[in-house]
Amino acid sequence: MPQTFIVGLATGLTAFSFAALAQQAPNGSPAEARAMLDKAVAALKADKAKALEQFNKGEGGFKDRDLQPFCFNLNDGALVAATAPTLLGKDIRTLKDPTGKGFGQENYDAAKKPGVNEVRYMFPKPGETTPVPKVSFVTSIADVGLGCGVGYYP
Repeated sequence: MPQTFIVGLATGLTAFSFAALAQQAPNGSPAEARAMLDKAVAALKADKAKALEQFNKGEGGFKDRDLQPFCFNLNDGALVAATAPTLLGKDIRTLKDPTGKGFGQENYDAAKKPGVNEVRYMFPKPGETTPVPKVSFVTSIADVGLGCGVGYYP
């Protein structure tokens, strides 16, 4: 009986340890990025100005580790919400990664397609300068004239 208790206790502690580690993952997962995009779309439809302010300030649950929405005007590509404040106002279509890939144009084009689309490119993690692989889920919110995305680092 004591041996059964010890095995049960060890199993429970191991499961708890894995759950605790999963909650402390340094990067957001694809599922978390997609969930944040869905939440961002709903927030924009409810109150565009408030949502964009929250996105840019990282408030209201719109900043979680390396996950944060970015949005651009569908008519001129100007970024109105960005993960890096220096990008605000820039035309997303002009952005290229260090390999020369026009990821900004790809994000813009992805927003013009139906549904949620994936764009793969190189971009620095928050607070870093070295570009690493990134995948963004991108969609259009036509009612508010924006394309938006949330990216994660695989």
